Formats: sequence, structure tokens, C-alpha cells
Amino acid sequence: MPSSSIPPQPGPFSSMLALEALCADLPPPSLQAQQTIEQREAELTKPPGSLGHLEEMTRWLGGWQHSAPPRLEHVQVLIFAGNHGVMAHHVSPWPVEVTAQMVQNFEHGGAAINQLARVAQAELAVVALNNLVPTADFTTSPAMTEQDFLAAVQIGFNAVPRTCDLLCLGEMGIGNTTAASALCAALTRQSGADWAGQGTGLDAAGTAHKAGVIDTALQHHAAHLTHPLEVARRLGGYELAATLGATLAARLMRIPVILDGFVCTAAVAPLAHLRPNALDHTALSHCPTETGHTARLARHLHMRPILSGLGLRLGEGSGAALAIPILRAAVACHTGMATFAQAAVSEKA
Repeated sequence: MPSSSIPPQPGPFSSMLALEALCADLPPPSLQAQQTIEQREAELTKPPGSLGHLEEMTRWLGGWQHSAPPRLEHVQVLIFAGNHGVMAHHVSPWPVEVTAQMVQNFEHGGAAINQLARVAQAELAVVALNNLVPTADFTTSPAMTEQDFLAAVQIGFNAVPRTCDLLCLGEMGIGNTTAASALCAALTRQSGADWAGQGTGLDAAGTAHKAGVIDTALQHHAAHLTHPLEVARRLGGYELAATLGATLAARLMRIPVILDGFVCTAAVAPLAHLRPNALDHTALSHCPTETGHTARLARHLHMRPILSGLGLRLGEGSGAALAIPILRAAVACHTGMATFAQAAVSEKA
């Protein structure tokens, strides 16, 4: 699996204004493909709507692929990894070197995501941002310079294969739930206590400390948090910026996206604050609980998780990979079922 650093590079993201301009002109789904899919669904040997969310996912896939029927021949799982300067405040019980160790584990095939991607028949790639050198401590300065933020977005943008039918995004970065929570707090104009969670194993005292660190960052950057992309630059991380870039690239290439839980969804939330329909081509894989901060973010962005009741909170793309077989099942039913006419089954009177 390839890895990448953040060299200065030209491209469509030469400035924050250029990135914002690209976000202002996003292609819509194909209504014709959606209508064709709906017409076939109405003819299949089942009561109307009886496959529930599977039917909605089939229309969603085909609409964004501009394809009826939809296809899942090439599914890509991308994991972006990065480290965070806010770890100077001990916001995670895990040491920062775990990020690099887990990247190696991904590359050697030993992580949960390796097994889940294999079962889901998906390609897996991991991209380590900035050689895993951490961002700045965002309690005292912006997490990234403008140049480094744009370069990370560019790397994520360039990582999306053009042949991809479905993109599943995951992340790895010790401390990145703090960055994700800070993003959500800033975008919703709430506090650290509203968004800080246990992450990868904090106790009540640790969670309260994490919330306090977020509040310190919010206060430090208070005069600069009115623009969503500035929020992403000042309070995010390299892997979060790359996730934003990959999600934007997928939209422009008409590729549907599955976001893996809280960190990935928080990473792309600034796009929704730039343009309300910017995340219509994305779906949320799961919420660990119905009342946690992932569920709160899903409600804020009007997303419904594909999976529920599994209690997933691993990250690294695990929930997104688990959702792939569900989508494969949806497509298989749509393409493989017989119509009432083909099966000589009487329709409802």
C-alpha cells in the first residue's frame, strides 16, 4: 500500500479561495438513473418498498454513479493517517507512536480493516500524511499552515482512483477524536463538553480534561472560526484534511462515499457548512450508540447510518467496510430478482 507525505505542490487548491470556489459548483446525481432504478424496483417480485433501506441505497448508488443499474465492481477503502500536536495535553491514553505502528500493521495485513476489506472484496490503501509528523498544538496556534492544509487536501483528492465505483473512507491518528470534536464544537458553536467523548478509552476525568482542552482551543481561535475551511485548518488534522479532499474528489467524479463513523464525518462536515447538499453523495456507516456524539453529528448533517446495533467504535474504516456487503446485497437484489412478468407471478390487485 502506498504512503505519502505533504510536499508543497501546485494544483486546484493553490489557495483557500480556490478550494472554496470548487466546492461551490458540485454536480448533482442523475435523476434519470434514479427513475430507471425506481421503475425496475416497482416491477420486481416483492411488495413495494419491502426491501426498505436497501432500495433507497440502490437508488443512491445509481444516482451518483449515473448508472442504472448501479455497479460495485471496484470498491476502494482509503485510510488516511496523521498525528496531532494536541497530544501534548495527553488527550488520549495511547502514545502517539501507535499511529505509525498501526500503519505498519495495515501494510502487513494484520488489522481488523484488512480482514473486513478482504471479506467485502474491496481494495485497501493507507496514506500516511506528512510522514506522520504531527500538526501544531491547536490550543496555541493553527493546527496547520494554509499551505500544509491545502497540500493535505490535495493528497486526499489525488488518492481517489478514477475507476472507483464506491469509496469507503477511514482514518488512523492518535488524538484525532479531539480534533474531530473541536471541529464539531466550532461548526455548531457549542462547547468541548458538548462534543468530547471517551475516544479510545478515556475515563470520566480524562473526557472532562479533553473537553477543557477543546474549549481552550475554541477560545484561542474564536476570532477566526466563522469560515468552515478555516475551522478545518485551525482545529483539524492532516488526515482529516485528506478525508475532506477525497470526499470532494469523489463528488466531482460522481463516486458515492461511505464515511466511517465520527472522525471521518466530522472531517467533511465543513463541506456541508459551505454548501448544504455537499454531502449528498455520502452515507454514514454507523453510530456506536443512538445517543453519542456520532449520532448527534449524524442528526446535524441529516444522515442515517447504514449499520446499527453493532456497537462499533474502532475506526480505521471498519464500519465502512462492513457496510459494503449490505450494498452488494442491495445491488444483487435489484439486478438479480425477476420481475412479476418474468416469473409469471400475479401482481397485487
